Amino acid sequence: MSVGVQSKVPATVMVVDDSATKRYLLVSWLTRAGFAVLEAETGGEALDKLVDAEADLVVLDVKLPDMSGFEVCERIKTDQRYGVLPVIHVSAHAVDVNDRTQGLNRGADAYLVEPIEPDELIATAQAVLRYYRARRRAEQLAERMVRLAETTLAINSARTLTDLLAAAAEGAQDIFGGPVVVVAETSEGESLAAAGQPARVRPWTVPEHGVAVGSLVRTDEPADWDMVDWPAGDTVAVAAARLRADRPPVYVAAPASTQNPGFPVLRQLSQAVAAAVEAQRSFDEEHRIAVTLQRSLLQSELPKVPGVELAVRYEPAGAQTEVGGDFYELTVLGGELLVAIGDVAGHSLHAATVMAELRHAVRAYAVEGHPPGEVLELVNRFMRTVLPDDSATLCLLTLDPVTGRIRMASAGHLPPLVHTDGEARFLSPRGALLGIAAPRRAELEFTLPPGGTLVLYTDGLIERRDTDIDVGLRALSAIAGEVEPDLDAFCSRLLTLLAGPGEQADDIAVVALRRNA
Repeated sequence: MSVGVQSKVPATVMVVDDSATKRYLLVSWLTRAGFAVLEAETGGEALDKLVDAEADLVVLDVKLPDMSGFEVCERIKTDQRYGVLPVIHVSAHAVDVNDRTQGLNRGADAYLVEPIEPDELIATAQAVLRYYRARRRAEQLAERMVRLAETTLAINSARTLTDLLAAAAEGAQDIFGGPVVVVAETSEGESLAAAGQPARVRPWTVPEHGVAVGSLVRTDEPADWDMVDWPAGDTVAVAAARLRADRPPVYVAAPASTQNPGFPVLRQLSQAVAAAVEAQRSFDEEHRIAVTLQRSLLQSELPKVPGVELAVRYEPAGAQTEVGGDFYELTVLGGELLVAIGDVAGHSLHAATVMAELRHAVRAYAVEGHPPGEVLELVNRFMRTVLPDDSATLCLLTLDPVTGRIRMASAGHLPPLVHTDGEARFLSPRGALLGIAAPRRAELEFTLPPGGTLVLYTDGLIERRDTDIDVGLRALSAIAGEVEPDLDAFCSRLLTLLAGPGEQADDIAVVALRRNA
């Protein structure tokens, strides 16, 4: 049988001897000493039985009718089907030095010469088993440490806390070879547990236990961890790791019977998970704060403009991306609607701060009565003076809601799209991006007819790392070939079809306006 790391099950010994009398004696002595015993009369029978039998030790006579015990031992030691199996030779005939030397050289772990005393046989068997079990524990510990390193890499490579817990649970189950539960709290205080292969993550709360800063391993009852089916009659070893007093602990629970003495792997795994969870929670908190700040800098309420329908969408990048500098502005000045959309280079809290400064600068210069082209020149001068290390794109326009007259200027921003008479086309206002010395940005003038729709957007809507931007522009043009009566529904469809499911790599801002027919 396969003995576990801390197994208390008696060892199983196979006795191989063609003499029924001698075999009876050996079996009797071993049985009285607490061993379970299997029997075989020949070398071939022993080799056949060992393929399926869960033996821990072979007591092997040297002289057998079909082959020598030396050959049987050699085949046991070299055939992977038998695993690492210790062999004790016994013999009443091959008793000289050469015989004993040959037996040991061909793989035997001990050599007993008959007549054998019962105590000598039992002591030798126990000594050989102690060595093999200690060797097995060392090999298993080394193997588990390798898998622990692989699991630690996986959890530190996870993009979200859910992925982290799933990687920890799957890695731990691979390490210990049994059911495992990993529990941690999110930055919002929700307790999540991962278990299974592949792991499933769901809300679950750990039974209350006081855990100080540091790590400990305790033994719980399976009923306290009823997320999984534990081995019958086993208890649950629970490693709890807590890095800070103001943070909840992380738990890793595994069957107690699978653990090494002192729980070194379980303890280290819980500490690795705790460190990764702490880093993930801190990042999630910082990202949430940054996104909240970014949203607070954006316009919270759209102006009411008679004769014009407005809709906007803003979607921050995925949780693993820093906040960006996408922004928009819609306001009414002197009876005209001012619309701006822009994107500050970079993804950071600094980019969001620059975005806020640009937005306020645009409004300030527009309030002074400057047309779009002049506003861009003034904003560019402001950036080169106050923010010389930054750059941004910006598209700015004014709309007369009565006549539909639009004056537009662009500083390196993506071309707006206009939908009229059932067709979508891109406009081409041209100008260098903000933050560099460049000729004056020219203005584009045109009239948006009743029923016409204008769409402005940032690159997160159409740009993908693995495709050319022209592919995204063509997709936008095709999707915008039809505009819903409800502009909000139209914007939602744009994001659904262009951004797709999952986390996007960049912020997305979309502004749509339509003159009522």
